[in-house]
Amino acid sequence: MAGLRDDPVLGINDIKREEKELDTETEANTKAEDKAHQGQGERDMAPPAGSSIHRSGSRPQLDLSKAAIQGNSEDRDPTILLPNQSDDISSHLALDIGGSLIKLVYFSRHENYSIDDERKKNVKERLGISNGNRRSYPILGGRLHFVKFETHKINECLDFIYSKQLHRGGIDSHSWLPYAPANETSVIKATGGGAYKYADLIKQRLGVTLDKEDEMDCLVAGANFLLKAIRHEAFTHMEGQKKFVQIDQNELFPYLLVNIGSGVSVIKVDGDGKFQRVSGTNVGGGTYWGLGRLLTKCKSFDELLELSQRGDNRTIDMLVGDIYGGMDYSKIGLSASTIASSFGKAISENKELEDYRPEDISLSLLRMISYNIGQISYLNALRFGLKRIFFGGFFIRGHAYTMDTISFAVQFWSQGQAQAMFLRHEGFLGSLGAFMSYEKHGLDDLMVHQLVERFPMGAPYTGGKIHGPPLGDLNEKASKVRKI
Repeated sequence: MAGLRDDPVLGINDIKREEKELDTETEANTKAEDKAHQGQGERDMAPPAGSSIHRSGSRPQLDLSKAAIQGNSEDRDPTILLPNQSDDISSHLALDIGGSLIKLVYFSRHENYSIDDERKKNVKERLGISNGNRRSYPILGGRLHFVKFETHKINECLDFIYSKQLHRGGIDSHSWLPYAPANETSVIKATGGGAYKYADLIKQRLGVTLDKEDEMDCLVAGANFLLKAIRHEAFTHMEGQKKFVQIDQNELFPYLLVNIGSGVSVIKVDGDGKFQRVSGTNVGGGTYWGLGRLLTKCKSFDELLELSQRGDNRTIDMLVGDIYGGMDYSKIGLSASTIASSFGKAISENKELEDYRPEDISLSLLRMISYNIGQISYLNALRFGLKRIFFGGFFIRGHAYTMDTISFAVQFWSQGQAQAMFLRHEGFLGSLGAFMSYEKHGLDDLMVHQLVERFPMGAPYTGGKIHGPPLGDLNEKASKVRKI
């Protein structure tokens, strides 16, 4: 196996076929096993001891060596490459079913790459196998994909799963896992309240049972996995500039994890499996979406965010300058552009809802919620003496102004002592943690310590430049999000 550590990261077209055929002993063993499997029951279907395939008991682990984000630095929810993953993953799917969104993580193998091609590899040379056992498969590689659906459109999600046969191990599961017992019960890992609410529907539509994992356990497990295993996962975002952060594994804990979903959970993380939900608020992504839909008639969250980018909150928000005749309140350090009251102008102006631009309403609402989440988060960090705050959840969605608003709030109230950081897979912490739970949370001491030891800076980043798109006049805009 030593030679494999020196291989470059493997892509779809990077995996080379060996020129040598399997030796006579391996060919004989392979043919004998194929013949036995065609007998349907003449041989025990379970893999022999020491095999890399396990269908029960101790499950196969994800091989995170040389794991890498695929794409450039601006891609949202990018695919994670697992170039050294063998084809022995028996479960390919995990769900996080929230009040607003369903987050799905699934594994796929490299396309256009069949096991027939792999039989031509020299197993002994590539894997150091001396017995020619066919079930000790060569390294094939694969990917982790990330997809979201609106919860009220759950049938679209189930159609997607069925179309790719993810609940059965993928479209090509019969050719890749020929030894799986036909009567094996199909189980999908799931977390979130919807794992209970929609369990019967999912069983009816897909014929599978949901194995429910605790929501907070999954959030923390997913965050720890990304922060430990994936380089260029965490970043700061201030004044339109994205800067990736290298996490010292010895200094990761403790940290504050703020998950902004329909509501907000504030979690103090002290280690793997060691955490406490210390605060939260019911004013979160669901609030923004719900109020935004009522006030602007937008049909989707993304449409609402798009509106905010063309908005001007000064037409709705009451600023310090509106109170002080255009002047600053310099005695306590408040500029004239500081927000004194979100939506405050709607009180005194003789206008109806239709007189306000939907773009302005969306931006004012976004600032109000983002700023308050940032402030609440900092106060909890101050409470526990923490300097690093990681923000996750689908409220953010990589939206530059949302991140800048939260970052400004944390910086303003902490006077630069605390730092807001974001995650590229921000909305998939729960579903990723549920996926890892197939392996008893996947990030047990053995797996994580091996990974950190081999890759102290995290997994490599593949492609793209490290930068963020500038936002025009951001310095002036950022000052507006402060409030008394």
